[in-house]
Amino acid sequence: MTTPESFRAEVRAWLAGAPRPAGLHDYGPTPTPDDIDAGRAWQGMLAEAGYACLHWPAEHGGREASVAEQAAFAEECALADVPRQFHLVGPDLAGPVLMAFGSSAQKESLLEPIRTGEHLWCQLFSEPGAGSDLAAVRTKAVAVADGWVIDGQKVWTSGAADAQYGLLLARSGGPGHGGLSAFVVPMDADGITVRPLQQMNGESKFNEVFFDGLHLSTDALLGEEGAGWAVATATLGRERLSLGANAVGMLKALEEIVTEAGQRGRLDDHLRLEVVDAWLGVWLLRSTWERAIAEGAPPGGPPFSVLKMISTHTYQAIGDLGMEALGLDALASEHDEPLVDRMLVAHAQTILGGTTEIQRNILGERILGLPREPRA
Repeated sequence: MTTPESFRAEVRAWLAGAPRPAGLHDYGPTPTPDDIDAGRAWQGMLAEAGYACLHWPAEHGGREASVAEQAAFAEECALADVPRQFHLVGPDLAGPVLMAFGSSAQKESLLEPIRTGEHLWCQLFSEPGAGSDLAAVRTKAVAVADGWVIDGQKVWTSGAADAQYGLLLARSGGPGHGGLSAFVVPMDADGITVRPLQQMNGESKFNEVFFDGLHLSTDALLGEEGAGWAVATATLGRERLSLGANAVGMLKALEEIVTEAGQRGRLDDHLRLEVVDAWLGVWLLRSTWERAIAEGAPPGGPPFSVLKMISTHTYQAIGDLGMEALGLDALASEHDEPLVDRMLVAHAQTILGGTTEIQRNILGERILGLPREPRA
């Protein structure tokens, strides 16, 4: 029987001997256009070695890995400076949702290319007027004789410029949760325009996506009509299930901060205490993640709102610590300096994946029993 410790040793040995595709590095959950080729090749190597989509059922090529094994794999990949998978959306979000809601034909045609890295996916949920409040989605899906016609706009869509498929949430009925449906969208279809958004760290991982008379066939519907909210909550829940694995990158960042501060003579008692406080926050994040999963908490439930807030606070604290470690050098550094880049990216953490304000509302209303916030 494989234990987490023996699995970790197995992974470490494989990573030590595995060749690296040219240009591969730990680029995070979403590859930039420059990372696509190396990331796709790496995913193929992971699939061949049995390390792709570890949490998937064996019948779909996964390993049914435990939380401890997933954490060990993520840690070893971070230490080796390689991504744990090609990208986040396909393996962690779209794949499990396809297994839960997809038809037999959708599973057969779409799951394996995710596992092997052939297909990159994006998540078409957020809109200019519907971010954390997905029930306000306005993109329209109108039923026609041979399928659906989609009109509307999405924003903050990671990886859309390079994706082969998207997971779309659109309004097929009346207002509220019950009027939403989910669709599988081929991103090269006529009627789709993708416009990259340049971030302040120089990358363009986010995109705006416009739908203008996009025609989808009837088999593009994921699950039943009107089941979009169930698909959306399952998808966001899966996104938060992966938050605990971010702890490994945070620990590595703290090591970089200590090294940089020491080289600059800035590792004083104050900074040491701040690093220790952040280190404790990282371990709190990881232990909360493991406990929530072990206790069987629903992915969209309050424990994962706590997890999201811990992750956000810790990530931003580490970003600020990097600036303190660099001192005045931070002002003259380009955004390709890792500590500067981490600080810039940290500003998005309170927004992406559900704003901190929304998470506090969930905890206040569902756990503390406070009055609901007035709705317009």
